[in-house]
Amino acid sequence: MAEFKYQNRRDFLKYFAGTTAVLAGFPALSKEILVKKDLVKLTILYTNDIHSRIEPFPSNDPKYADKGGFARRSAVVESIRKESDNVLLLDAGDIFQGTPYFNLYQGELEYKLMSLMKYDATTIGNHDFDLGIDNITKQMPHATFSFINCNYDFSNTSLNNKIVPYKIFEKQGIKIGVLGYGVELEGLVDKKMYKDTVYQNPLPIANATAKLLKLDLGCDYVIALSHLGFKDDKKISDMSMAPQTENIDLIIGGHSHTFLEHPIKVPNRVGKEVYVTQVGWAGIWLGKLDVYFSQNNKKISHNSGNRKI
Repeated sequence: MAEFKYQNRRDFLKYFAGTTAVLAGFPALSKEILVKKDLVKLTILYTNDIHSRIEPFPSNDPKYADKGGFARRSAVVESIRKESDNVLLLDAGDIFQGTPYFNLYQGELEYKLMSLMKYDATTIGNHDFDLGIDNITKQMPHATFSFINCNYDFSNTSLNNKIVPYKIFEKQGIKIGVLGYGVELEGLVDKKMYKDTVYQNPLPIANATAKLLKLDLGCDYVIALSHLGFKDDKKISDMSMAPQTENIDLIIGGHSHTFLEHPIKVPNRVGKEVYVTQVGWAGIWLGKLDVYFSQNNKKISHNSGNRKI
């Protein structure tokens, strides 16, 4: 059976040895210790650019032999859920395109499997338009998770009122706001595939949405599901956008298929910490970030450990 490894192998081994994540300044924290210390642990699991990789890569693949696949990822997610009470499972787009499963089932299978895995939310990637915007609409009834995007205007398309700009989740008294945004489609996707979808600069819209979530709606933590790419010298990307954000705590990225051993800490425009992360493509890695909150719901620390499937 193929190895399934956190981004940080040491944290992965500690997890499966029966300990919880090690937090800077704290010992390994069991559920009992968390209760005594009045701490709440939120576990964020995430994927990006799954690209219809239903089964693992074949055993003769020169680079990713036996890696990836929904079954392995599902088993690991379930094992984490047994150890952690407060889990969010998120995706940063490009669920479609890449294997014959997509050609045959047009995305139905991907949405059904993600629903069985109890994904909470995804954003829209450029390859999700590969069979046209109406195909996304057609397959959405097979999905039990939320579709989130705040910078595409779908008003004059079949996706009107089917995509929300943000969603709020509550875990043990902690309010988590999740927003999403995507890459410019012109020049990347055939116009006939996205039709009258209107792209808008994600920076001002993301900042306005994050402000709404954190300051007006009282979210304790704000996550951005981004399909911009990790770094691009010519276009807006996660690493150019993060320093200009405010009220976003974590950016889960996609599009560039970047494997990051750990989330990268970046100061935002007011000097506060925002984490930027991404886990490659094809479900080869599963992202995992533990966030600890104090009694008054104030974030006190992170611990990361993404892993290969």
